Amino acid sequence: MKAAVLCEQPGDLEIEDLRIDAPGPNEVLIQTKGAGLCHSDLHFMEGLFRTPLPLVMGHESAGVVEAVGSDVSYVKPGDHVVACLSIFCGQCHRCLSGNPHRCTNIRATSRAKGAAARLERDDSTEVGQMARLGGFAEQMLVHQNAVVKVRPDMPLDRACLIGCGVTTGFGAAVNTAGVGVGSVVCVIGCGGIGLSAVQGARVAGAGRIIAVDMTETKLETARQMGATDTVNAAEVDDVVTAVKDMTKGGVEYSFEAIGLAETVQQAFNMLDIGGTATVIGMVPSKTKVELRGIDLLAEKKLQGSMMGSNQFRSDIPMMIDLYLDGRLMLDEMISARIDLEQINEGYGWMKAGESNRTVITFD
Repeated sequence: MKAAVLCEQPGDLEIEDLRIDAPGPNEVLIQTKGAGLCHSDLHFMEGLFRTPLPLVMGHESAGVVEAVGSDVSYVKPGDHVVACLSIFCGQCHRCLSGNPHRCTNIRATSRAKGAAARLERDDSTEVGQMARLGGFAEQMLVHQNAVVKVRPDMPLDRACLIGCGVTTGFGAAVNTAGVGVGSVVCVIGCGGIGLSAVQGARVAGAGRIIAVDMTETKLETARQMGATDTVNAAEVDDVVTAVKDMTKGGVEYSFEAIGLAETVQQAFNMLDIGGTATVIGMVPSKTKVELRGIDLLAEKKLQGSMMGSNQFRSDIPMMIDLYLDGRLMLDEMISARIDLEQINEGYGWMKAGESNRTVITFD
């Protein structure tokens, strides 16, 4: 099968023909139909986060089950599924306490040490899978707890977006922060995750949603998706001042969807008394964020969000229902559809800020 492989950091992806094993116990073989280009993969391509190589990238994918291994009872061949990197064991205290997105029991959902590799080159070199998924490939071989079965009338080239970006942004607003009806919200960064946070705030009933970005086309898309106000960060002297002036004091909820210290600090500093700033973006591991300690006495909070605090086997079908009912916009988020061979071009658009979400389609 063809797959996009990261061979060095920093580096572009290389299209390789790889061998894929038959599904083992609890494993599912999937024919990939759609895969979204996510900024998280770009961070690894740029070397901001280190990882063992070679590695099939991609973690925002959907497809059709081709085959299942022994002990698989959740899906069968022919089922439509969305993959999610919040792979859960279902046995640890995090899973059993209602937080499967925090599961760290990787051994329970991976092949045993010394077992045959899921993916390898013709010379038997093992090739890893980004987030244990490896979605930039014609096929995926994953644990059954990495997928959710979805209704067959959902287009898979749109369903794939819910596997990561939409779940992360929408869930940050609805699950992590718990945006309430009538709330005043600001979202910094209007890529796929930020736009999903805007939509989550809208669905939750926020009264005012301010979107911040430096690209006017992205701000226009944010307005389509529910933003009531926009701020072009390239056209104001100070984003925090602009937002505080608009709201006469600050926002109740802010969301950072870029992954920079500067924008994290902006998200915190624009809060009203008692407000909560939620960081969704991947801030590089060596980056430090500075806050004024005195602001904590105003009961302002800074928190992170891991994959939208999801329970994806219930959350993703719910979001698919919202899409098919016309209440969640996905088509408007897709800037382009490409072939696997165009993947580096797609990431070039992302680096230039010229795309919201690019989707790879597999015929």
